[in-house]
Formats: sequence, C-alpha cells, structure tokens
Amino acid sequence: MKIVDLFEEIWLALLSNKARSGLTILGIVIGIGSVIAMISIGQGSQKSIQSSIQSLGSNLILITPGAQRGVGMQVSQGRGSSQTLKKDDADAILSGIAGVKSVSPEVSGRYQVTAKGTNTNTSVNGVVAAYSTVRNVNVEFGSFLTDQQVKNMSKVAVIGPSTRDDLFGEGASYSDVIGQTIRIKNINFTVIGITEEKGGTGFNNQDDVIYIPLTVSQQYMTGGDYVSTIAVQSENDKVMTSVQDAITQLLLVRHNVETADFSIMNQADIVATASSVTSTFTVLLGSVAGISLVVGGIGIMNMMLTTVTERTREIGLRKAVGAKRKDINFQFLGEAIMLTFIGGILGIVLGWIASFIVSHFFSIATDVSMFSIILSFGVSGAIGIIFGYYPASRASKLNPIEALRYE
Repeated sequence: MKIVDLFEEIWLALLSNKARSGLTILGIVIGIGSVIAMISIGQGSQKSIQSSIQSLGSNLILITPGAQRGVGMQVSQGRGSSQTLKKDDADAILSGIAGVKSVSPEVSGRYQVTAKGTNTNTSVNGVVAAYSTVRNVNVEFGSFLTDQQVKNMSKVAVIGPSTRDDLFGEGASYSDVIGQTIRIKNINFTVIGITEEKGGTGFNNQDDVIYIPLTVSQQYMTGGDYVSTIAVQSENDKVMTSVQDAITQLLLVRHNVETADFSIMNQADIVATASSVTSTFTVLLGSVAGISLVVGGIGIMNMMLTTVTERTREIGLRKAVGAKRKDINFQFLGEAIMLTFIGGILGIVLGWIASFIVSHFFSIATDVSMFSIILSFGVSGAIGIIFGYYPASRASKLNPIEALRYE
C-alpha cells in the first residue's frame, strides 16, 4: 500500500465517525494541555524564586542568629529570633577575613508607619550604607543612607515603591515624597530616597520596606545592640565557600562556643535548595496532569477496538483481495497515531493559552518551555503507538474467511 493511499484511508476512516473521533481527540487535548500548563506553572515558579534570590545580591553569604538545624531536627532552634549576633561580629568579619568584599549588618521588624493621615504596616530595616551594594538595592529617586548618617543617628529613611504608594498614594511623584515626614514608633523620619521596583508579594515584597540607619533602629526600635542578619558579599563566587568556612571559625571563636549559635548559608545553597523544592513540585504537577494522558490513551484503545469490531468484514475483504498483515497493521496503528497527533497539536495550543490565562489573570508566574512541548508531544505519540498497537495487531491477525462471514 502506498503512503498516500494509507493516509487517505486513515483520514476517511476518522471522518466516517466524526463525533467519536472528536471525543477521543478531546481526551488527548485535555491531557497534553494539562501537562504543559502544570509544567509551565512549576517552571515559572522555579524561575521566579531563583530570580528573587538572585536579586538579593551577588556572591552573598547570610548569617542569622540561632543554632544550625541538625540531623533529625524538625524545627531550627530559634534561628533568626535569638540575639547571638552583634555589629562587632560584622566588623570582625570585614577586617579579619580575606576574600570579603563588603559586610552589611541589619536589624528588621514590622511597624505601623503613618504619613499625612495615611498609615501602613510594613517592614522597617535598620541598615548601614553598604547594604545597597551587598543586597543589590538601587535608588531610583533621591539617595541611599550614608555612613555619616548612620554614625550621627540621623532620622532619615529610604522607602520602597509599594510603601510610597501606601503612604502617599499611587503614582505620587518623587517631588511629592522626597523631603516628606513619616512617623515610626512616634519618631519622625525624613524621606531622602525611593528605591527601584524589585517585585514580590506579601511578606516577601522587596518593595514594601523602609530603610533607616542601623544605629537609630537599635537605639529606638529594638533597644539592643544585636542584629538580625549579617550579609556578607564575597569578592567572587569561587571564594564563597572558603569565606563561609572562615566566617564560621571566626564566629565560633568570638562567641566562645563549640556548637554554632548561628546559621550560615551562601546564595548558591539557597538557590540549590529552592530549585530542588520547585523541581519536585514541577514533577508532581506534571505527574498528576499525566494521569489524564493515560486516560486519553485508554480512550484511544477503546475506540480502536470498537472500530476493529465494526470493520471486521472490511478487514476480511481487504485480506481477500491481497492486503497483507502489515498493511492492516499500519492502517489501524496509523489511525491511532493520527488521533494523538491532532490531539497533541491542539493540546499544545490549549496548554499555552491556559498558561497565559493563569499568568495574566491570576498573577502566577508561568514559563512554557520547548522541553515541555517536546515532552508532551513525544508522550502523546508514544501513547498512540502503545495503545494503538494492540487493536491494530488484533485487526491484522483476523482470519479473512471468518471476517467475511462476520455479521
């Protein structure tokens, strides 16, 4: 049988029962579309998390107070809430460890902030001038804190775009904000800068924040000399691990302890951990959606078995006039593959549209990659072959005499 004749026979056979063929294709369309949409959500979330981590700074090492999480421990022992780190530790790291480019201690908390009759609850970070370099914070309007302002305990503040909108209204120009007074814990601060937009949501919104001098925060907000985080920027990523080890040894000696009363993690570790979690999440979503593909494959097998039964006499007639087993096999297997091929194309379109809708209307990051499209299309083709092989094989093995006598 010629290839052209084979395709013509397949096409006519599928068109002979449009409703049944359409419903069978629909199962594959939903399966492929679900897989692409779910994988795109997982991959979009992974890239979004990685981007958020990278935006915190480059070659970053984060030190937080509280014991390291040990093997078998389900809860870190007060990590981040203890008071085991001080600014002196940050100064010792900067002056005593090679490979350190910059160090930024900080203390943070959430406070009610008011301005001109408006108020908001936001994160207030007490920082030093090096914070903008270490944490990759750029000022769009005005200026960031200076060493002199930190030393003099100046009552100045740099605010994020979201905080600006909450306190002064959306679209407020920098001239309407710079120089204005905001009030935190009954203390007036003068706004001297507005940071560039970074993005984020909820408590992880890097735009919903206020930066004030570390000395002011320790004196009037926390009432102590401890810090909640020490961010260390290494000179490059190659020395990051050695710098981390040196910091650990230094702090153990300074704190006079054998077991660390602090937690330390570099940026590469954070990215690897987040990637591992999101990859597992992506696989889980794809696996759940893949179940619908299996269901669609079963639907193809059911349709093809029904088709073989209905066309038994036709098969007998073809064999009687000289059709070989492989011709019958190719015909019915081709019908199954054609169904999945059409369903695969429509499923890719559906998956892309679903990803766009999720991203546009629900603000969930999605990423339709070529890998997910190739994977879904390959799986659909495999399903057509696997679930179409048995009906095709059964059709090719029919005895022509018995098939012609079939009623």
